[in-house]
Amino acid sequence: MDKLSAPSYFSYGLFGLPLALVALPIYVYVPQFYAERFGLSLTLIGATLLIARVSDACIDPLLGMWIDRSKRGYRHFIVISLPLLACGFLALFHPPSVELGAALAWFILTLMLVYLGFSLATIAHQSWGAALTQKLNERSSLTATREACGLVGVIVAASLTGWLGLGWLSVTFIISLLLCSAVLLKLAPEPVRLPVQHTNWRMMLTPFQTRRFRWLFAVLIVNGIAAAIPATLFLFFAKDQLQLPQYAGLFLMLYFVAAACSMPLWVALAKRHGEARIWLLAMLLSAAAFVWAYGLSAGAALPFGLICILSGLTLGADLALPPALLAAVIHQAGHSGQREGAYFGAWSWATKMNLALAAGISLPLLQHLGYVPGVVNSDGAHALAVGYALLPCALKLGAAAILWRAPLRDI
Repeated sequence: MDKLSAPSYFSYGLFGLPLALVALPIYVYVPQFYAERFGLSLTLIGATLLIARVSDACIDPLLGMWIDRSKRGYRHFIVISLPLLACGFLALFHPPSVELGAALAWFILTLMLVYLGFSLATIAHQSWGAALTQKLNERSSLTATREACGLVGVIVAASLTGWLGLGWLSVTFIISLLLCSAVLLKLAPEPVRLPVQHTNWRMMLTPFQTRRFRWLFAVLIVNGIAAAIPATLFLFFAKDQLQLPQYAGLFLMLYFVAAACSMPLWVALAKRHGEARIWLLAMLLSAAAFVWAYGLSAGAALPFGLICILSGLTLGADLALPPALLAAVIHQAGHSGQREGAYFGAWSWATKMNLALAAGISLPLLQHLGYVPGVVNSDGAHALAVGYALLPCALKLGAAAILWRAPLRDI
């Protein structure tokens, strides 16, 4: 494919904005929303999220295979995902006033609906980007554009939810979904798709036949859990440990604005030194910055704000570089234009499993160790601090060790 122009980067990447508008609420706000709205226990919410996310994750490889086997372009699957995203999001965050049992059923069904739309849209969009270019000087720029638009969506979601509530977020999401999908479908270049020779279920396993992908997949799992645990526990930490729930939206904005501002630097460094080396550096810096959250006490707004900024600066690398590395792995394996769906289906599966394990393990464990949302005591506070800060840093260092050993620095 010819060299990508700036309008091509933007028309493709802009769709990341509405995807982020839906991602932040369903992964961060849902536990607290249903706990406070219907009085569901953390154990019940954690178990529900675990079941829903594991089920959703298992669908992702099938969606990837469907995309690869289809003779239609990526636009077709984006169009299918739109009504699922819109209806699922509105139903999830605007539930009727019902009893506990009905609320749980509504929670599960609407969550699965929005998960299905989000998965299909994400896999199709990311596969589209990986097939557009495999050039070192373009692939990180393309993913960075997509993730930067996503960060704008996250910032909008955090600010609207904190200041105006979920009602305004819902309106903004629907409008942005319609506008950004129109730009993608009408203006973004779409790569030529090559015919897939083998179209049985074994094609879902194609990525795992590639040694480099197996290493990259291991890094993604460990690093993803390290990121998913604090994402799951953030609102609880801000409310009960820091006792600053009114600043939760501001903290998120600091974190994601810092990530957006740092992304051009990480992309420039990656073009010079390679994505793997720079991603490793970012992991080490992330652990060094975030570990200080363990010692924070009530009212520590300024220290936590600084931690949000410093750790947010490293997030830019976490967002921009792994998908670019995956595009390079696909190209090296000779699967460009044919098997992107299989690779990103497996990639999405891992991301969902990370979030499922983070919610399904951390929430019940914290409750077992004595943490009760809204109740401040020494045992619960210590358990929350360990789960929120120390455990993710240990996992982040483990991911860095795997990346150090991985054969990814020569692509």
